[in-house]
Amino acid sequence: MSQLNINVTPEFERHLRQYMRQRKLKRKTDAIREALREAVERGSKATQHDFHSWLGMGLRAPLNRKRRFHSEDDLWS
Repeated sequence: MSQLNINVTPEFERHLRQYMRQRKLKRKTDAIREALREAVERGSKATQHDFHSWLGMGLRAPLNRKRRFHSEDDLWS
């Protein structure tokens, strides 16, 4: 197995320790390995977007009270 050396920020270190506590991991290497495995697994799944929550969003938008054109004829003339 090859070796990987990384420099981390104090913020990353804090988040890593939090991740270790949540997963009950003792070593940083195990935590980083598991986090990478999860990230790769999430990224490799087929991305499907659910736009169902967008339905009706246009209807909730405020109406334009100051219309520039009062009819289709005004718009195209």
